[in-house]
Amino acid sequence: MSVFDDTRLDDPAVLEASDHLLRRLAMAGARIRAELEASEDVLAKLESDGFRPRAVVAAGRDARLVRAVLEPLCPVPFLAWPGPGLPGWAGPLDLVIVLGGAAEDTDAVSAAGEAVRRGCGLMVAAPEDSPVAIASAGLRHAIRLPSQSDDQLAAAVAVLQALHQMELGPEVDHKAVAALLDDVAIECSPNNDVAANPAKELALVLADALPLVWGGSVLAARAARRVVEALRLASGRPALAADAGHLLPVLNQPPRDLFADPFDKPEELRPALIILDDGVDEAGIAEHRDKLESKAEAHDVRVHTIRQASGTDVARYAALTQQGRYAAAYLGIGLGRYGMATVDDPVGSGNPSEDPAW
Repeated sequence: MSVFDDTRLDDPAVLEASDHLLRRLAMAGARIRAELEASEDVLAKLESDGFRPRAVVAAGRDARLVRAVLEPLCPVPFLAWPGPGLPGWAGPLDLVIVLGGAAEDTDAVSAAGEAVRRGCGLMVAAPEDSPVAIASAGLRHAIRLPSQSDDQLAAAVAVLQALHQMELGPEVDHKAVAALLDDVAIECSPNNDVAANPAKELALVLADALPLVWGGSVLAARAARRVVEALRLASGRPALAADAGHLLPVLNQPPRDLFADPFDKPEELRPALIILDDGVDEAGIAEHRDKLESKAEAHDVRVHTIRQASGTDVARYAALTQQGRYAAAYLGIGLGRYGMATVDDPVGSGNPSEDPAW
């Protein structure tokens, strides 16, 4: 098991070797601006024109994020389709949304191709000449948002903006989303030492712990899953994002042995409960949070809260996710999995930013 070295978090040489990863995190706001700028011409021509689809089906990367934002307000039925193809009932009266990246995504390509075959309305967010863009080329009236990067969040924000203009979803202030991500980048900058950096602080919490990440609202729960993906990649350890009912049994931990010799027999990693709080004030969320915190306190499980209560729904989701990703990056750095100038170690010397979790 890798040993966490907190001195690496403020080591200039180590941070410079991890620059490719940290720089990608810092550029998240810029990628959203570039995505919307590239889509300006398409969005300028887009309006409801009185047509309303019978239903909306989202497929491909981050389809569940689009569902989490739209489902409470969308005036027509909405479905996030997890597999290849499309549901059997989808046809010309329905709108299919496909979010695809530059890499091959067989499910997204299959959904786009099936939408073309059935004559569905189609909206695609994918880089030019990507597999998804090519699969959708057979439909003349498809809406194509030209993605500028492989950033899932940037593509999702562009799609949500388009759906708002079609009167199918809430307003998405992409400038506010980008600005909040810039704020996170400043707070979590590698130039800020551990005492002034919330992401490095969380990395210290997780240095010898197994993360249990919980978000009470629909969007916070979605952010929890994204954070867990990054933590698993960064640490090589298990991490779990789930609802309160599934996390409560995991919090049943035996008491710590205060007299155990950590050098003779290292103690097994204990869970740490990470709460993502997006400021949604609902009785059910508060009740679940109280149960989790009470159980954690009773079983000597550490609790750490990341709070982001200001901004639009999507902006709060983005900020929570980004803070978790920064923490994952610093966790990987502290464990020596990132920032190592080795050639043979694909984890230490590779580019984790290419993974969808980043």
